[in-house]
Formats: sequence, C-alpha cells, structure tokens
Amino acid sequence: MSDPLPLIRRLWGLAERHPTIGSLLDRWHAIDLPDARLSGSLIAQAHWNEVFGFGPHHGIDDLDIVYFDAGDLSHESELAAERRIAAQFADLPVRVDVKNQARVHLWYQAKFGYAIGPYRSIAGAIATFPTTSSAVGLRGGDGRDIIAPFGLADLLHPRVRANAVQITEAYFEKKAARWRRFWPDLEILPWAEARAPA
Repeated sequence: MSDPLPLIRRLWGLAERHPTIGSLLDRWHAIDLPDARLSGSLIAQAHWNEVFGFGPHHGIDDLDIVYFDAGDLSHESELAAERRIAAQFADLPVRVDVKNQARVHLWYQAKFGYAIGPYRSIAGAIATFPTTSSAVGLRGGDGRDIIAPFGLADLLHPRVRANAVQITEAYFEKKAARWRRFWPDLEILPWAEARAPA
C-alpha cells in the first residue's frame, strides 16, 4: 500500500478509538484463522459515525472477519469458525460474520446471479469488495497490517466510490440507498465514477 504515513496513522487511530474495533484488534489472537482480516465496511461506517456525529454503532449491522483457507473449502468449517468467534466476542454489540474467501466462488452465483472465479489470496478477495472505502482489511495483534488496494483516501475523506471489478450497478445502488438513510450527508459518487484496481 502506497498511502502516506499520516493516512495510515489516522486509520489506526480510528480503529483504536472505536470501542468494537479496538476491542477486536486487542484480542486478535483469538481469531486464529489463516490470513484473517477485519473487513473495511465496519471501519468505514465507524468513520462516518465519527465525522457526522453519530454514536459509534449507528447504522452498523455486523463486523466481517474474512480469512483465506484454500485447504478447507467446506461450509461446515466456515460455520464452525463463525460460531467459535461469535462466542469469543459475544460481548461486542454487533453480529459477527466470518467468511472463508477461498470458497466464495462456490456460493456466489446462487446469491448474486452470476459466477466468479476462485480468489487466489486474501488481498485478491479484498480487491473485489463493493467500494473503494470498504476494500480494506486490518489485521491486529503482533502481525498488525493493512491491505488497501485503492488506498485510504476515499475511506478517510469520507467518500463512497463503487468498485466495479465485480459488483453490478444495481447492487451498488441498493447499498447506497441504505447508506443514505443512515448517513444522509455522506458523499456517494455516481456509478459512472466507479473504479477497478490497476
């Protein structure tokens, strides 16, 4: 990631200040999944709440933990991981969603109506997330790092820009309608200004 250090510091400051994100990152060792990251949608929404003066959990449905385990593509293992992590973080006020990005291609067509190929890495999966501001993955603990294929500028602006590498315009507009309800002053760029990774 080529973001300047001040943007990276701002992101970690935001994460550490937020009661749910900070608690999750402090106990990251309990995740214990291969190449796991906290998905950027929670991070972006936490920032919107700070900027627009809402409580820390306003409009937030869940927190997404993504990981990459190509050696076990079973739904049963993914579900067991989700149940284990949800139990370990039951004190947090949001629902925990856990997805093995190595198996997304197995269910994607049934949910979204079109097929995708398998992801090859956690970074490759994050590069397909619906917006440039949510295409971020944080890892806490001793191996703390950030994956952000589009950088951090849109997330920290805050600005929502579609990532057209995989989603459709209709899906983006449906998500944008929800964001407008919860964050009416949020800058949401039109589909025509969508981006895809270089």
